[in-house]
Amino acid sequence: MLFDIFNARYKQGSHTMAYPDGPAPVLPDRFAGRPDFDPSICADCEAPCQSACPTGAIVHSEQRFYLDLGKCIFCRRCEHACIKQNLHFTKNHQLATNSREALIITDPKSPLPSAHNARVAKRFGKSFTLRVVSAGGCGACEADTNVLNTLAWDLSRFGIHYAASPRHADGLILIGPVTNNMIDAVQSTYDAIPQPKTVIAVGSCAISGGIYADSPACQSAAERLPTDLFIPGCPSHPLTILDGFLRFIGRIPE
Repeated sequence: MLFDIFNARYKQGSHTMAYPDGPAPVLPDRFAGRPDFDPSICADCEAPCQSACPTGAIVHSEQRFYLDLGKCIFCRRCEHACIKQNLHFTKNHQLATNSREALIITDPKSPLPSAHNARVAKRFGKSFTLRVVSAGGCGACEADTNVLNTLAWDLSRFGIHYAASPRHADGLILIGPVTNNMIDAVQSTYDAIPQPKTVIAVGSCAISGGIYADSPACQSAAERLPTDLFIPGCPSHPLTILDGFLRFIGRIPE
């Protein structure tokens, strides 16, 4: 029996991808990464993209044009509405930042915002345990967060684990727009995590409320809790989440 297991493992080989030491996995054609546009072309445009955006992520005025990745649900309506074909979404998966303000893109040619947190890297760079809380999410961000524990991604090889109890965790991963019924649960989970602790918001719903931002049934927890890492997406792709984690704890140099 034991030799059968060894034989099967030998034949199957390793299924874990080499990233970040090797190439990143091929992303699907429908993947929408970091947006790109020429601000000078947008300046004299009537901005039909702004009207097409369902979450108010795009703001265009005489003074400025910007796209808020914290609100963006990557539906690409703005891309299709752009009459000058100036706005498009690239395959760049690096979207995570360590500040809410850095999610607002005014010039795509600017350097990528930092996700690094020196305090977290020093304490949790080699061992980082997180408690995941789904607070009214649709299940998509939850699935893409949990898939990091599968053989292909093998999140534990970086010393990052998900905990069953907040008392065993170093931080909180928050998913979903936080429905009113989940407010107490989110706060209790946060309070139960010992100091020093950190908060990671995954997905547009957790960051800004997403398409539920104006609903009286939800509250944006990222604005209630001291959030240290923002990972945009709707849902956030596993590669974007993993890249955010690794840059956050200093495992990928920026």
